[in-house]
Amino acid sequence: MNWLTSITGSIVVGVVIALVITFGILPTEFNELTLARWLHILSGVMWIGLLYYFNVVQVPGLAVAAADKGGPGGAGVSKYIAPRALLWFRWAAVATWVTGFWYLARQETFMSALTLGYGGEQEYGLIIGLGMWLGTIMLFNVWVLIWPNQKKILGIVPATDEEKVKARKVALYASRTNFALSVPMLMCMASATHRLPF
Repeated sequence: MNWLTSITGSIVVGVVIALVITFGILPTEFNELTLARWLHILSGVMWIGLLYYFNVVQVPGLAVAAADKGGPGGAGVSKYIAPRALLWFRWAAVATWVTGFWYLARQETFMSALTLGYGGEQEYGLIIGLGMWLGTIMLFNVWVLIWPNQKKILGIVPATDEEKVKARKVALYASRTNFALSVPMLMCMASATHRLPF
C-alpha cells in the first residue's frame, strides 16, 4: 500500500515523521505549548496557502478562462476544485484561530494580546495582538462574507443572476482584503518573539 496516494495517507506519513523527529531523534517530553504552536503554524500554512492560491491563481485563471471564447471555460474548476478548496480553506481558518487562542491562553498571554499589550508584556502583547486581531478579522471575512457568497456563486444555494453578480463582488473584495491583511498579520506573528523587521 502506498500511503502517498491519498491525502489522509500523506497526512499520516507527515505526522509520523514529525513524531519520529520529536521523540526519536530529539528525545524530549510532551510539551503542550509547543504542540499548540506547531498546530497553529500548520493550520495557518493551509489557510494562507489557499488564500494565496485563490487570489494569485484561481480568480485570475477563471477570468482568463471566461474571456477565452473558444476554450473550455472554468466550469470544471467551479464544480470540482473550488468547493473542495473552500472546504479546506474555511476549516483551516477555524483551526488556525482556535490553535492560536490555545497557544496564547496556555502561554498566559491571551489578555495581553486581546488588549494590545495593556494586559501585561506590552511589546509582545501589542505585536502578537495586532496579528491576532488581523487574523480574527480575516476569520470573520471567511465565514460571514466569503463563504455565504461563494455558496451563491457556485450554485450550492439558489441565487438569481443579480444576486450572483453581487455575491461575486462581495466575495472578491473580502478575499482581496484578507490577502492584503495577511501581509501585516504574518509580519506580526513572525515578529512577536523577535522584533519587527523595520
